[in-house]
Amino acid sequence: MFTYKEERDFGNGLIGRKRPDYFLGFIRLLPLHRAFSQFTLLLLVATAMAACTNQKAPDAYGNFEANEVVVSSQASGQLRWFTPVEGAKLATGAVVGLVDTTQLDLERAQSIAQRVATEARVVAAGGQIGVYEAQLAVARRTLDRTRRLFNQKAATAQQLDQAERDYRTLVAQIQAARAQRQSVAKEVVSNSAHVAQIHDRINKSQIANPEAGTVLATYAKAGEVVQPGQPLYRIANLDTLILRAYVVEGQLASLKLGQHVQVHVDQGDGTLLTMTGIVGWVASKAEFTPTPVQTRDERTDLVYAVKVYVANPRGVLKIGMPADLDLAGAPTGT
Repeated sequence: MFTYKEERDFGNGLIGRKRPDYFLGFIRLLPLHRAFSQFTLLLLVATAMAACTNQKAPDAYGNFEANEVVVSSQASGQLRWFTPVEGAKLATGAVVGLVDTTQLDLERAQSIAQRVATEARVVAAGGQIGVYEAQLAVARRTLDRTRRLFNQKAATAQQLDQAERDYRTLVAQIQAARAQRQSVAKEVVSNSAHVAQIHDRINKSQIANPEAGTVLATYAKAGEVVQPGQPLYRIANLDTLILRAYVVEGQLASLKLGQHVQVHVDQGDGTLLTMTGIVGWVASKAEFTPTPVQTRDERTDLVYAVKVYVANPRGVLKIGMPADLDLAGAPTGT
């Protein structure tokens, strides 16, 4: 049989109603149950925090970058055609555009014609020298004969002087003709060099891709007028990316060029993707910690930049993606 006690229940508006003793005992146990639940929750949180504390922190943090190349125009004129688009992959040496070469083609034709005319002058000068040399041979024989006759009193001094004058005149004419031929020959060389320069400018009007990679951005379109040095597009080889991280002075002793390290990136589902990288460069001078960069010791003011080369054959890594660096990485050869 149950016994009843009177209780005043202001929350439910019940005053003077009798409740059984077991119900009153349950009410008294409620605060204890709630306290136990709160203690259990705090215990779970403390355990998780302890697990996170025990997990080894990364040695360094950084972001990926690439060796980017900005391809610029080497000629001035209108872009006749231009094919690079963002995201396209280009091979080394691929011709991706052309600057108008109409004026250069005309200038080259004019220079070639001038060279042909100059070469003809060289040939004419050579022919003239041949005529003078033939006349010189006759003048030499005449001079020798006149000297013999003069010695024999059969020729006058005036005749000897005339023979010597004719001979020396032809010698001088041959020397002048040879000098002229050399001068004209140099003009041929100069014309040839000018033609080669125009040919080079025409070749540079073709926009050739300098290295294999992926187009990151374009700055021009077909039909626009460009100038030498004007950027046309930006390209980078994404097969290997560079993780630029920063380490403190105390970590330099554990770094060496060619060392294999571990790089961790977030896969987006809460798990980390671990990849092997190779240390390719370590700064020789310290610098102040860049604003967006984290280090293991946030109180450190001076840090050393490190470049880690990471293969990216599947294209998982992206420029600007953050990553963690573990210096005690994979052994050499992995």
